[in-house]
Amino acid sequence: MPNLEELFTQVDASLDDIIALERALVQIPSVNTGFMPTGNETPVCELARDFLAEDGIQSEILESAPNRGNLIARMEGRSGKAGLMFMSHTDVVPVEDEAKWHFPPFSATVHDGRIYGRGASDCKGLLTCQLMAIRLLQRNGIELEDGLILAAGADEEHGGRYGFGWLADNHPDKLAAPYAVNEGGGTPVSAAGALTYILGVGEKGRLQVEIDIKGTSSHASVPWQGTNALYRLSTALNAIEGYSPERDTSTAIFDHLSTFAIEDKPSAANVDAIIADIESDNPRFASMLRALSRMTLTPTIVRGGIKSNSVPESIRLTCDVRTLPHQDEEYVRRQLDDVLTDVPGVSYEIDYMARPNSSPFESALATSLRTVTSRALERDDIQWVPAISNGFTDSRFTRPLGTVTYGFTGSHPDDDPMLNFTHGTNESVGIKSLVSGTKIMLGIACDMLAVK
Repeated sequence: MPNLEELFTQVDASLDDIIALERALVQIPSVNTGFMPTGNETPVCELARDFLAEDGIQSEILESAPNRGNLIARMEGRSGKAGLMFMSHTDVVPVEDEAKWHFPPFSATVHDGRIYGRGASDCKGLLTCQLMAIRLLQRNGIELEDGLILAAGADEEHGGRYGFGWLADNHPDKLAAPYAVNEGGGTPVSAAGALTYILGVGEKGRLQVEIDIKGTSSHASVPWQGTNALYRLSTALNAIEGYSPERDTSTAIFDHLSTFAIEDKPSAANVDAIIADIESDNPRFASMLRALSRMTLTPTIVRGGIKSNSVPESIRLTCDVRTLPHQDEEYVRRQLDDVLTDVPGVSYEIDYMARPNSSPFESALATSLRTVTSRALERDDIQWVPAISNGFTDSRFTRPLGTVTYGFTGSHPDDDPMLNFTHGTNESVGIKSLVSGTKIMLGIACDMLAVK
């Protein structure tokens, strides 16, 4: 069996194949609008299936609905049980305004060391790394003690009901592994002259709140005969904009701020001052601390009105809410009741799309990630900090199954994560990160699974 350094050399030599695979995946517009029919994930699964089949690796596509495929591939080990699962998702968010993009969003254009396209970083980059890692495992004939699962799910961008949520409910045996690595972490943060990686150990909760605002209709030429719901909407929006959430420093990352040369012990009283002190030098880390120290309430969609000459009597305002681990639905309701208390004609409904979840910071997989990342990057000065993600991923479906699941994509320290523009205009992924991510996925599979 080749040693890790020899395998990493093979990854470097596979650069053209890595780029070609990532481009092919991005060029499939697997856009998930959230409204059926949508997704188009099956073609992505078919491409990945055919890629693996070139090396004799068998896989299956499980469709939760027409064209909403979920890919499951498996490399068996001597024990007959899986020891690790690679996770990713194949759907992407819609493109809001294609004209604002430097390159067509599904062209997968290579420019200045990056690949541009919707889904390039979220999450087809990770899928590329995992597929390449499995190919190199197979081509090197590396014998496994415990098996390796690759699971690429549909519908992550709209809650996972057709993807990992469906798999967990209907095919939990397909996901049975003690450890898994997924998106939701693995980006480097430079601070205090050292390289620090964020290991995604958990996630904030996500709720979708639908606020209905009622008025009374009338002809627009005599508006005083009605009650315009839009004015009440204005009051509601002003109240939400003025909302000051409770500050909280109970999540794990605040126990590790000394790693970043922050000597003040964080508390609800001083966390905003800490954030302000670091914001100019490290805006990305400051943004992370802001997100992990409070609940967020964000208006995102407004619907209402039936005709330009009619006073609208009904408006629906959609809000995105992200909660800390101890903030349950009742907590959210208390916050909403306080925010909307002075707005007449208001009611709301809550759709709990993702509950807060976490895995322990210390485990065999965490140890392997530390060791392999150090060797892949040829650095022995890496520090590690646990954090929960402000967004949700499919990890929330595997953690309740008993799988220790981490978010770790293995981004290269020379890549600026701010250039990923995940979910935004000009989304891209650094080619260096595709290479380092492939090395790390390959390395942990060998470290944890290979026959010694």
